[in-house]
Amino acid sequence: MSSPNLVPGRYRGVAVARAPLPYDEETLRARYLGREAYWKTRFLVVRPPDTDDGPVALLAVTRAGDDELFSPIVDVRLLAGPEETVLLHRPELDTAVPTLLAAAAAEAPGYRAVVVQGRYEHVNFILDARPLPVTVREVVPPRPAKLADQARRVLELSEDLPPIAITPHAVDLADLAAAHPAEHYLLPCRGGGGEVPGAAVSYLDERPPEADWTLLGCERSRQIHRWFYGREAPGADTCPLTAIAAEGPGAVLTKCCLQQEELAEGTVEGPDGTTRWVSVPWGSSLEHVREALGRLALREEPRWSPA
Repeated sequence: MSSPNLVPGRYRGVAVARAPLPYDEETLRARYLGREAYWKTRFLVVRPPDTDDGPVALLAVTRAGDDELFSPIVDVRLLAGPEETVLLHRPELDTAVPTLLAAAAAEAPGYRAVVVQGRYEHVNFILDARPLPVTVREVVPPRPAKLADQARRVLELSEDLPPIAITPHAVDLADLAAAHPAEHYLLPCRGGGGEVPGAAVSYLDERPPEADWTLLGCERSRQIHRWFYGREAPGADTCPLTAIAAEGPGAVLTKCCLQQEELAEGTVEGPDGTTRWVSVPWGSSLEHVREALGRLALREEPRWSPA
């Protein structure tokens, strides 16, 4: 069996060939060995003639050389036969994006090879899809959860990141408030839209008159509070990095307001295994998020690279 997440780096290396059944390896080798193939061709999606339905087979081919525009096929290997392969028509899906191919594969459980005819009629495939699970840990509000939304947007366009499956985990300020009951709360900023039903709420970014409140904020909020009022405030730490080991073993993307433009990363040992995390600045750009996801992917084994 091949390594997981086999995806051609450029779908121009995938050609569609029409051939009658059967699609066993011996028959397909006899059919294509010695035939000329275009210099970019490395994979063949074999389909029946004169129909868009029916069985599909997936082949890897080796050409005699790369110096000529066309050269003979000297080796044929069956990657997945008809019982393991399905063809999906997804006109809006960009088949150059590995995460989108993995999402399509999730719609077809039971098939090792998922071939997608997608946007611009381009054809590509993913073999043995096993996207990297990444938990996105952050605080809400605001809603939608910004970091998870950014991660999804990045993955919908990134051709050079491996297949990744995002699982949001939002730490809700309302839950933190319920765990620290008070009559008056101080939240970091009004723009986040935070409210605590049944309690008075002030916002630190408005520098309100000092009061007897409970601060729901991170270390930066506590620093600002000390600057404004010359004292500490009781409260709860809202930093997503706090207790990150509670996410369990695996990869975690999070953020921290103490970071400026740099990323931070590390590992935490928990009772069930190792949590590997990368943190972006609180006001992260999409490029920050793309780099962070790339770092998480590099720490996984086996490392992914396009076929």
